[in-house]
Amino acid sequence: MIQSIQPNEAREDFSDVHELIPRAQKIFMQNFPPATNFERAIFFSWGCTIGDCQFCYMSAQPSWKKPAETKRSVESIFAEVILAKKLGWDIGFFTGGIGVFGPQEIEYILKVMNEIIGEKIWLSVGPVPKPLLVKYQPYIKGIVGSTETINPLLHKKVCPSKPLEPYEKMFAAAQKLGIPRAMTFIVGMGETKKDLPLLVDFIKKYDISKIHMYGLIPTKGTAMEHFPIPSTEQQAWWIAQIRIACPTIDIQCGIWEDRVERISTLLEAGANSISKFQAIKLFGTKTAQAIEEQAKSGGRTFKGTLTKAPEVEWDEEIERLSVDDALKKKILIKTGQYLKQMKKNNHT
Repeated sequence: MIQSIQPNEAREDFSDVHELIPRAQKIFMQNFPPATNFERAIFFSWGCTIGDCQFCYMSAQPSWKKPAETKRSVESIFAEVILAKKLGWDIGFFTGGIGVFGPQEIEYILKVMNEIIGEKIWLSVGPVPKPLLVKYQPYIKGIVGSTETINPLLHKKVCPSKPLEPYEKMFAAAQKLGIPRAMTFIVGMGETKKDLPLLVDFIKKYDISKIHMYGLIPTKGTAMEHFPIPSTEQQAWWIAQIRIACPTIDIQCGIWEDRVERISTLLEAGANSISKFQAIKLFGTKTAQAIEEQAKSGGRTFKGTLTKAPEVEWDEEIERLSVDDALKKKILIKTGQYLKQMKKNNHT
């Protein structure tokens, strides 16, 4: 049973971010074009064999439901990837609960995803041993460690069954294999400004080329459901500091539907891309339109679309895949279901 934990009473002052943003923005423009895009994380399950990370919605799943029963169908995964490609979204990474899919299942799905989008995929499935890194290497762009926080005491508290050491071992093995490395960091769980050097040192030690900078989503049923939502200034402070310390790193800023108004600030602070938006469910809504407008306000061109459904011969697109005919039919049906929801939003 997850036990409720209390947020820190003292709230740090992040108003100095307004002094950091011009520096961070200048560094960003020196290293990247003035553009941004939406990155879609492709989930394969809603359960996890660990299930006790204090912030994670997977920890709030019913105890009677086995993680293996939370798998998505492969047709829904492939349909989502096809839509992402046609909408101009990047795939942030392929992910799901630790221990839910076996290596053969993961390898097969990665192979088909590569075929669909014409490129390799970032993979985030927990600590991956070196033999499996070699197995997945033909299909992965890089490996993602769901590290969440680098403060060792906070990490033990927040992720009691998911220590950092196996991820560090994975990163070290990936370095030797020449596989790029990415990590996650969640603002608002209890880290302080004093933890910044720990994060920067970790990034440099393992030559992390991409970081997903999320803001805590206090989710009902989790131990952190009563935590405050991190402010725009707080999330922007961490992004700006990492941009200044690591000029060429790819920074993805995670938002939620109630935080769209902060996107322009996070981009100005040095983020490359946007994630954590329920893009299919909210496609074409005023919230989706606001994201594209926020990108423009942040001085960026928005690549792809969250508002205009593409005109595509979906049956022809799916027919090209090297999967069996029965699966092709299922993918086509699932794609149609997603499109129906997306087009409905465009008329509301």
